[in-house]
Amino acid sequence: MSEANDGTEDEPVRKGKSKLLLVAAVLALGAGGGGFYAVYSGMLALPFLGGGEGGHETAGAGPGGEAGGHAETAGPFEPGAYIHLEPLIVTMGPQSESKHLKITLAIEVEPGREAEVEAVKPRVIDILNGFLRAVDEREFELPRSMERLRAQMLRRIELVTPKGAVRDLLIQEFVLI
Repeated sequence: MSEANDGTEDEPVRKGKSKLLLVAAVLALGAGGGGFYAVYSGMLALPFLGGGEGGHETAGAGPGGEAGGHAETAGPFEPGAYIHLEPLIVTMGPQSESKHLKITLAIEVEPGREAEVEAVKPRVIDILNGFLRAVDEREFELPRSMERLRAQMLRRIELVTPKGAVRDLLIQEFVLI
């Protein structure tokens, strides 16, 4: 007799659990979609995603303003100015299979601020040479190494150039010789 009762009591409990799971899944999808939209549309600025330092950029901050960041200060198709660096040839370590790294870079700067960055170009080349010599050759072989290297080089360039002058770093040539 107890066996017959067990089968009838489990069915309502299963229906309640499945409804609860369905509601939780719908809420999770809604929250995830809402969060994505908030970050993507710019309603929520996250500093580690390039959304500024503590909020939105100030409206009206022009090329000479203090609005930091990269391409956020200009529209996605607004042209910038470029400073092309001479190709850097870096000697690799003694245990490396390759002897040299040849890399050609261009720095994207805010229009009108080219002279400020040109003035510190020797410092930029120095900091890049020092950084690239310290990188292990195995790092260059990893699939996502270009993104990481570009971000690290850009950060170092931003340290030696005037604040807000540099938008981005472009890698034009990257060859292990």
